[in-house]
Amino acid sequence: MVMKPPILILHVRGTNRDREAAWACERAGGAPEIVHINQLIAGERRLMDYRMLVLPGGFSYGDDLGAGKLWAVVLRYRLADELTAFIEAGRPVLGICNGFQALVKSDWLPGCHLNAATFERSNVQSVTLARNDSARFECRWVYLQPQASSPCIFTRGLEELITCPVAHGEGKFVARDAETLAALEAKGLVALRYVGPNGEPAGYPWNPNGSQNHIAGICNPQGTVLGLMPHPEDHVIPLQHPRFHRGERGMLGLALFQNGVRYAAQV
Repeated sequence: MVMKPPILILHVRGTNRDREAAWACERAGGAPEIVHINQLIAGERRLMDYRMLVLPGGFSYGDDLGAGKLWAVVLRYRLADELTAFIEAGRPVLGICNGFQALVKSDWLPGCHLNAATFERSNVQSVTLARNDSARFECRWVYLQPQASSPCIFTRGLEELITCPVAHGEGKFVARDAETLAALEAKGLVALRYVGPNGEPAGYPWNPNGSQNHIAGICNPQGTVLGLMPHPEDHVIPLQHPRFHRGERGMLGLALFQNGVRYAAQV
């Protein structure tokens, strides 16, 4: 019997995509458990007992100081040692929407000095997720193109576009400066881009927030930590496609979870 890798779905006050993320991981072959962050802090659960970590979407702590900011503070100052050990062990981490915002604002993504020759970890936030160019909450389906040049283990070998919804008000990917953006591209840390229906570069609404270089998701240099704004957990079976009744199929987000779970089973 092949053991299903245990996966921790991290819950904090205000997250609301836990069950969808857990279901996607289950369909991908994992054994997910939704765990409240206070259980980790209190020692009731140990992060290293799991093979994969998912930070789901929602509005953590009400986004009171900005999207994902308070969650980032907890990650950085209450769980830094555990998360460092988890990532250094090569175990995969997936941050979706609010989870992506938290990883960026705690500098677990991109997780390195972009302007240095080495991949030494940085303690300075180099990228962020700002308010959408449309100045409103965007809830629409988009197309994502996996980047073949990326070391990301979640997108490895994926050639088909992925279609899934976005649901955010602060999802515009912005680098600190032009040099940082160029370094991010040069190091291959862009894992997913917004594209049009045929895979072509496209502006609004296909790039729903005005992200620089159409960046929808980035990874760390090792490729084991991925953050993205869209919600692939919302398209893991054909029936979830908004035009399923018209016969449209394919481009599932499930492939990202399958790659992550397969990798988690080996580390």
